[in-house]
Amino acid sequence: MGNHRIIQWKMSDVNGQVVAGGNGQGSRLDQLNEPTDVIIDKEMDSIIICDQRNQRIVRWFRRNDTTKGEVLIDNIRCWGLAMDDQRYLYTCNFEQHEVRRYQIEDKNETIVAGGNGQGVGLNQLNWPSYVFVDQQQSVYVSDRNNHRVMKWNNGAKEGIIVAGDQGEGAALTQLNWPKGLFVDTLDTVYVADDKNNRVMRWPKGAKQGTVIMGGNGVGEGANQFKGPQERIRAFQYHDCSNVCHEKCRPIASYKPEKRIGGLSDS
Repeated sequence: MGNHRIIQWKMSDVNGQVVAGGNGQGSRLDQLNEPTDVIIDKEMDSIIICDQRNQRIVRWFRRNDTTKGEVLIDNIRCWGLAMDDQRYLYTCNFEQHEVRRYQIEDKNETIVAGGNGQGVGLNQLNWPSYVFVDQQQSVYVSDRNNHRVMKWNNGAKEGIIVAGDQGEGAALTQLNWPKGLFVDTLDTVYVADDKNNRVMRWPKGAKQGTVIMGGNGVGEGANQFKGPQERIRAFQYHDCSNVCHEKCRPIASYKPEKRIGGLSDS
């Protein structure tokens, strides 16, 4: 986020490669301003970035001659991104407390979670941060300031609580600023519990979660994290504050705010 760029790190590489931004903080098309999320669009061989401070979503093609991005959506206060199998784009709009789904080509949008003002009701969100979409187009949302993870089935008018919702705290029944998340084929939720410096696993229907990484205070030890931020992706975890590899081995892929699988903002 702070260096206003996205870096690609391939396995075993010593140095990364800047694939977006890297030209200082700014609003030009060759610049980014505190990017918070990035996803890969394989069909278009590009990356899609939430350029948060510029209030826009931009695409950068992954060709070697790419020097600037293109704006897909502007005037949006987004934080997290996701794309489903049909290439619909999902964005967490933290100011409007909602998740929107876009058809990228024509920019049509639909509210798929929240959109009923800030609050704790099952039809509301409070500062949604990150989003995951499954093959049924069910939307899972890290409802950050409500300290819970919500599931909204496709077309639903309200969500279902699938993790947390016992108030802010560090008990196994609680979350404290949930951020990035991943859901496997058994509907098990993996969530970065940011302020508790841990990653939690919540099986479907469980009343409490299990700590699978961290949870030993803030630090750089092999059993610690320092503000894990973003999302669990393929089966690789990266801690956004500590430069580490040993502790980041295989559980459920995690994509932190600064380091996303092979893509990173460092």
